[in-house]
Amino acid sequence: MDIQSLRIFKAVAEYGSISKAAKELNYAQSNITTRMQQLENSLQTVLFYRHNKGVTLTAKGEVLITYADKIFRLLDETKEVMRDQEEPQGPLSIGSMETTAAVHLPRFLSRYHSAYPQVDLNLKTGPTSQHIEAVLNYKLDGAFVSGPLSHPDLITKKVFSEELVLVGNSLLSQSLKSHKVDDLTLLVLHKGCFYREKLKHWLHEEGVIPSKVMEFGSLDALMGCIAAGLGVTLLPLSIVQRYSYLEEVTHYSIPEKFSLVDTLFIYRTDVTFSTPLIKFAEMFQEERISPL
Repeated sequence: MDIQSLRIFKAVAEYGSISKAAKELNYAQSNITTRMQQLENSLQTVLFYRHNKGVTLTAKGEVLITYADKIFRLLDETKEVMRDQEEPQGPLSIGSMETTAAVHLPRFLSRYHSAYPQVDLNLKTGPTSQHIEAVLNYKLDGAFVSGPLSHPDLITKKVFSEELVLVGNSLLSQSLKSHKVDDLTLLVLHKGCFYREKLKHWLHEEGVIPSKVMEFGSLDALMGCIAAGLGVTLLPLSIVQRYSYLEEVTHYSIPEKFSLVDTLFIYRTDVTFSTPLIKFAEMFQEERISPL
């Protein structure tokens, strides 16, 4: 088994077709077929199911594609390390919760870009669970997530703590006073959102079953509907302060066991640090990003 055979295997797996892989790699189709047969013979297993529409990975093929991805990632990391660049450059993919990205990261990311303009920084927003999975699967170099979090394959560094509050419009106070929380509609962000789970656990302990749950894909849409009186949500106080121009929005404290949440920066324990990631971690530690 050699690197080129793995590259061909990966292309066939991605395109689901030997002919398409051959065209993409500029190889004769017969060469691709021979290479794949040789690879299967050397590993003594079947990697593809052949059918009229192309090929599909077998269970063993799925295992090999996972290892192939790791091998190519390590090769790329090796090249980066061997370059020994003084000036950080190249790709850097960072994940963040939308709330953290909206309030705490803009000025920091601007300073980082100014300091290291050769770094191709890519910020992806989404829920904590999604980012944890992406870091574990090498899809992200690092991510800002909510904690606590403990995983044997992850290094976690606490960045700051925040207070979560119950957010609604002026009608919220009337509902709380009359104990009609059961009648409220819960407005939440994506599935996998840490704040969403906190709200769920708090209400469960209070014995409250909301009448309806509505999911939103963006923070702006969520806050707009909060202001309009559509329902309530649980968010960091810093977000409420950022939307202070929405005069209809108000907030209330919740029990401390549910209100305090840590924001962590995570990355894999087994990654070879690229210069862009090293400088990124150093800079946010020096800047001491904190709640507004």
